[in-house]
Amino acid sequence: MNFQLGELYCGPGGLGLGASLAKVKTNNDVYTISHKWANDYDKDSCATYRTNITPNNPNSVIRSDIRKLNVHKLPKITAFAFGFPCNDFSIVGEQKGMNGVYGPLYSYGITILKNFQPDWFLAENVSGLRNSNEGNAFETILSKMFDAGYNIVPHLYKFEQYGVPQARHRIIIIGIRKDLDVSFAIPAPTHTTPITCREGIEQPPIPSNAPNQILTKHAKHVVERLKYIKPGENAFNADIPDHLTLNVKGAKISQIYKRLDPSKPSYTVTGSGGGGTHVYHWKENRALTNRERARLQTFPDNFKFCGSKESIRKQIGMAVPPKAAQVVFEAVLKSFAKISYPSVPPSLPVMLHNARDRKTHFYSEKNQMRLLEKQGKYITKVK
Repeated sequence: MNFQLGELYCGPGGLGLGASLAKVKTNNDVYTISHKWANDYDKDSCATYRTNITPNNPNSVIRSDIRKLNVHKLPKITAFAFGFPCNDFSIVGEQKGMNGVYGPLYSYGITILKNFQPDWFLAENVSGLRNSNEGNAFETILSKMFDAGYNIVPHLYKFEQYGVPQARHRIIIIGIRKDLDVSFAIPAPTHTTPITCREGIEQPPIPSNAPNQILTKHAKHVVERLKYIKPGENAFNADIPDHLTLNVKGAKISQIYKRLDPSKPSYTVTGSGGGGTHVYHWKENRALTNRERARLQTFPDNFKFCGSKESIRKQIGMAVPPKAAQVVFEAVLKSFAKISYPSVPPSLPVMLHNARDRKTHFYSEKNQMRLLEKQGKYITKVK
């Protein structure tokens, strides 16, 4: 069985690569996922996707403002993925949620679900989504997905538990069409001992001809400042001479000029931010190269990012780690193949049309939903 995948907000191809790598074999069948079409607004992201994911079919990657994209003319799909914009849900930002410019853009994914009715979908966003607009945004999004015809299983994945050398926590929502006899379970962590950032960057060594391996030229005072910052420290908790300290009032972000701790996974690689937010080497007095950041995101060394150095940094920071995506996609394939696999309970409330062997809870008020979430219980909504 091969699922034909469509993507919105595809970025450089973190989900796309993870999907293409996913494969499950049974005695009689092979379950795979193939690219059908993808969309993004960013020119460089589309170029990166075409270069690495669809070199033989570049026209299948559509660069367009989602608000102007005619979804009814897109080819039929049987699977769907969308990492809808997180800008208004991230804890680093104004947290406008549904009241922001980007918050409502999830709704175009709902349109795809209603129009194509794929067998399943994967949606991804930041952990801050669950608390946005006092929890109302998350509840609304889940309800819209459920009402579009899907059983919903959300979970907060800690990617360092799935072979990613980075402490990156993201909500992934899996939806399975209600009329299908398929149940999805959260795949159990694959790594009880996380991969350190040093292992991720140095093992094996980055090839000398790897793309996007360009060093940043730092100002002299930045290099001097870094000399006083130890691994794991940042510009505000290190013992730095007065003439090198930052003149910052108000909140002091912990990642500013923060060096990596080589004995731990990296802190979260971000795609934006000014000086001091580029992730800093534990030993050398410099920021990481884009290739090193890509290593922390589990992109292979032959994956070539297109665009300027800063554009590439943004693409890498906004992407879903392909290795983690592959684990989740393969869990979906195993679910359809009726193959059991190690699983863990969802960390967020599920919405099921028919829970059968699971304890059933009904809710009509958002307060009850929050209560059940705190208790770690399932939520079942029956129409």
